[in-house]
Amino acid sequence: MSGIKDKVAIIGMGCTKFGELWDKGADDLMVDAFNEALADAGVEKKDIQAAWQGNQFTEVNVGHSGIPLSTALKLPYIPVTHVENLCASGTEAFRGACYAVASGACDMALAVGVEKIKDLGTGGLPRDAADIMVHGQKGKTIFPNWSNPNPGMFAMMAAKYFERYGIPIEKGKELLAKISVKSHHNGTMNPKAHLRREITVADVLKAPIIAFPLGLFDCCGVSDGAAAAIVVRADKAKEFRVDPVYVKSIQVAAESGTSLQHQSYGYTHVESSYRAALKAYEEAGVQNPRSEISMMEVHDCFSITELVTYEDLFISQRGKAGQDIEEGFYELSGQVPCQTDGGLKCFGHPIGASGLRMLYEMYKQLQGKAGQRQVKDPKLGLTHNLGGQPARNVAAVTIIGL
Repeated sequence: MSGIKDKVAIIGMGCTKFGELWDKGADDLMVDAFNEALADAGVEKKDIQAAWQGNQFTEVNVGHSGIPLSTALKLPYIPVTHVENLCASGTEAFRGACYAVASGACDMALAVGVEKIKDLGTGGLPRDAADIMVHGQKGKTIFPNWSNPNPGMFAMMAAKYFERYGIPIEKGKELLAKISVKSHHNGTMNPKAHLRREITVADVLKAPIIAFPLGLFDCCGVSDGAAAAIVVRADKAKEFRVDPVYVKSIQVAAESGTSLQHQSYGYTHVESSYRAALKAYEEAGVQNPRSEISMMEVHDCFSITELVTYEDLFISQRGKAGQDIEEGFYELSGQVPCQTDGGLKCFGHPIGASGLRMLYEMYKQLQGKAGQRQVKDPKLGLTHNLGGQPARNVAAVTIIGL
C-alpha cells in the first residue's frame, strides 16, 4: 500500500469565526468559509469538480444529503456528498476530497465542514432528539444506547489516569489546569476564536465542578462555525500558488468494541487514536514523532483527552505527559506546540467543522501566516479528532507539511 503521501496538495482554505453566531445560518457559514478558500486559492467556483460536506446534527441542522452545500454555494451540477462521522466529520469530508484527487477521479475537490449547534437550544451537545426539542416530541436517538454523558465518561478517564500513575488528585487537577491555561493563552491571539480570555491555574481550580475531577475550564464549549479546503493533484499545486501545503497522510480508526469487552482495558488511553496514529506515521514516513512533528491540533474536548492524546500519538511516553506539561513542552514556545489557535477549548467546537478548522491552523502555520502565534520554522503539522467516548469512538489523524 503506497498511501496518498505527497499526491494531494491544499491550495486554499477558509474558516469563519467560531462562536455564538445567532445572526448566521449554516448556509451563511458555508458560504463564508468557501469564499475565503476560493480567494485564498485564486480559483473560481467552476474549477471545483467534486465536493464533500461534513456535519453531524443533520436532523435539525443541515440535512442528510449534499444538497444544502450545493445550493448554498450554487455549485455547477457537480457531485456533492454528505458525510458524518461524529467529531471526525470535517476530517472525513477532507479525506473524501483528498482520495478523489489522489485516485485521479478529479483534479480539484472541495471539503466543507459546518455546524450550528447553538441553534439546537442545549447547553452541551445534544444526546437525542428530545434534547433538541424537535416539535417538543421525542424522536430517534442520535447516540443509541449511550447511557452516560461525555463529561462523566472522560472524568472517569482522568480519575483512572491519576490512580494508575500515582498522581495525587490535586496534583492531577493542576496538570489539567495548565493544559487549559495554555490553550486560553493561545486563543487570545486568534481573532477567529470563540473564547479569548486569559485564565490562571487558580481560576481553573476554583471553577465549578462539572464531573469530578473535571471543572468548567476543563471542558470545551459549544460553538457554531464552518471551515473549508480546496485540494488539487500535488503535481499541479504550484500552478495555483507558490506555497501549497502537501498532504502526507490521513488515517481513520473506529473502535471495534474490543475495549468494552475486556477488563484489560485500562481507561487511560484511547486505542483508536493509538491505531490511527500508527497508520498515519507509517503513511507519512514519520519514524520519531516527538522530534519530527512540528506542532499539533488535538481533540481537547476535555483537558484529560488532550493529556492522554499526547501519549496516544507517541509524543509523550506513557505516564510521562505530566512531566512534559510541567516543562512547557506543548507551549507555543515549546518543542511541539499544541493547540496553537486555542483548540476546541477556546477556538470552539462546531462538531462538523472542527477537523477542517484544525487543518486551517496547521496550513496557516506552515505558510508562516499565523501572526503572533506563529511557530518557528514548522515542517509537519498533525491534527487529531476523536468522536465519541474513551472506549467507543472514532479517531482521525492527519499530517500535512511542506
